[in-house]
Amino acid sequence: MATDPGVSSESTTVQRISDESIQLVDARNRPCGSAPRATMRRYCFWHRATYIVVRNARGELCVQRRTLYKEVFPGGIDLAAGGVVGAGEAVHVAARRELAEELGIVGVSLRHVLEFVHARNGNHIFGSAYLVDYDGPLALQAEEVAETFWLPPEQALELEDVTPDTRQVVETLIHDGALVAVSR
Repeated sequence: MATDPGVSSESTTVQRISDESIQLVDARNRPCGSAPRATMRRYCFWHRATYIVVRNARGELCVQRRTLYKEVFPGGIDLAAGGVVGAGEAVHVAARRELAEELGIVGVSLRHVLEFVHARNGNHIFGSAYLVDYDGPLALQAEEVAETFWLPPEQALELEDVTPDTRQVVETLIHDGALVAVSR
C-alpha cells in the first residue's frame, strides 16, 4: 500500500485508533450502542475495558510504559495490558485480543479475577480484570507499548505516572489476596 509522504505512520495509527467502534454501555453496564473511540472519549460515555495483569514465576508484574501516541495518559505507566471493548465484542475475547496485540502473548489461560467500576477524570469504565501467569518472550506493539519491565506489585505501585485505572486493579487484587507479596 502506498503512503502519502506528508502523512506519518504515527498520525495514521492515531486516526485508525480514534475511528475504532467501541461498545457503549449505560450506567448499569447494559449495552446501548456504539461510537467511534474519539466520540466516546469526547463525551465521556460509559464503556467496557479489559485489564490483564501479567505475572511471572517470581510474582513480579509486567509493567508497561505507554507510548506518547496514546490518547490518554501518554507516556504513563500501565500495570496491566488491556483496552476498550469493541462494538459487539465479548469481554473475554477483547482481553485475549489486547494481550496478543500489546505483548504478543497467546495461548495462555486467563483467570477472571475482578469486575470493577472506574469513574474518574472523565473516564467511565466497567472493567473486567484477568490474571495471567507468564514467563515467555514478549513482542511489544510499537504503537502502544514503549517498553516493559518486571517489578513486584508493591514496587510497581510506588512508580510515578501509574494510570489510575490499572493502579485501582492492582491495589484491589492485593487487598483481595489475589496478588501475594513476594519475599526477596
